Amino acid sequence: MKRVLNVGGNSKAIPLPEPYALFEQVLLDIDPAGKPDIVLDARELPTLPPGQFDAVYCSHNLEHYFRHDVPRVLAGFLHVLRPGGFAQIRVPDIESLMRETMSRNLDIDDILYISPAGPVMVLDVLYGHSPTIERSGVDFFAHKTGFTRKSLAGAVAGPVSATNSAPKATCS
Repeated sequence: MKRVLNVGGNSKAIPLPEPYALFEQVLLDIDPAGKPDIVLDARELPTLPPGQFDAVYCSHNLEHYFRHDVPRVLAGFLHVLRPGGFAQIRVPDIESLMRETMSRNLDIDDILYISPAGPVMVLDVLYGHSPTIERSGVDFFAHKTGFTRKSLAGAVAGPVSATNSAPKATCS
């Protein structure tokens, strides 16, 4: 059976997307409250045995790290993937977010969620962390690095292109 490492999924009660229905899910999260299979900070993925997963699924987790930590997390994804494996990294899609806001006649503040470190603002999602979030002292959940599809593709291209048998990485 193929195995997927669900990085930062919080709980197995949150279903993975349909393409992973036939994969064995191994949940990795820093918070033990969701009862993950592996309690670990994603920056420490290289401490796991190499090449044990066919896929890595990362939903809304990569932006919790500072920009200087992103290459380390991506290298960890590569470390745990089997040859021919792939990583799917999901980040907030601002275009879809704005389209949904307008179609429902809402303000952006109506649909952005509140994290334990404060509101996740459009500025945070697009451009990185805000000083308020940085000073909050809640390192655990705060969004510190913002991505667009283009900036994430650039971040992924660095570590992935450094290997000859690079796994496929998708940004969605």
